[in-house]
Amino acid sequence: MTKERTGIGSRGQSERPPRVFVVSGPSGAGKTTLCAEVIRDLPWLEASVSHTTRAPRPGEENGRQYHFVDRGTFEEMIRVGQFLEWAEVHGHLYGSSWKSLEGRSGGRDLLFEVDCIGAKQIQKKIEGAVLIFIMTPSLEDLVRRIQRRGAVSGAELAMRLQTARREIRQVAEFDFLVINDRFTDAVDALRSILISERCRLDLRAGHWIEKWAREFDRLSELPS
Repeated sequence: MTKERTGIGSRGQSERPPRVFVVSGPSGAGKTTLCAEVIRDLPWLEASVSHTTRAPRPGEENGRQYHFVDRGTFEEMIRVGQFLEWAEVHGHLYGSSWKSLEGRSGGRDLLFEVDCIGAKQIQKKIEGAVLIFIMTPSLEDLVRRIQRRGAVSGAELAMRLQTARREIRQVAEFDFLVINDRFTDAVDALRSILISERCRLDLRAGHWIEKWAREFDRLSELPS
């Protein structure tokens, strides 16, 4: 399914194509916490809320962390082409709808937090999407973080590590790598990537050149 990007969310000061950022990495690497921190810091950035068939965890609210739906609803959304990306991860379906891209508020840029399969799907469909991989400094640290999130059976841990191994092999296909060792350093690194990519000349130059040209035209019309 192909979507036309021209004009999506372009209003006010940001008369330009929306910038799409995609954060991915193994389960337990700290993606959600890092994304939440930079979203609080950057008013021009909005988090995409994905759909999932897994049950809500304690403290999660429908429509905030995820849109929680049953498997039948999710599969129907796949059938009618509503997803920008989707994948099955650890027995549950996860996906980002096209509406998340179209429904941004105030022309903000959009941050997706997805698995590596979803990241590659977005990269193929959204020109200029910036892919950022998050990983812990060691495998031992990743295991500790997974175990701190709650009771994990040996089989589940093995499954998560097997998935992590496949994901780590794809690091070279991403644009940036952030090592989540010291949290504040990782936040600074992620924030710096987002800000620098947003300021890229090839993204914003067209808008500003046109704006300045209109201003010069108005100046030339003033009486001397």
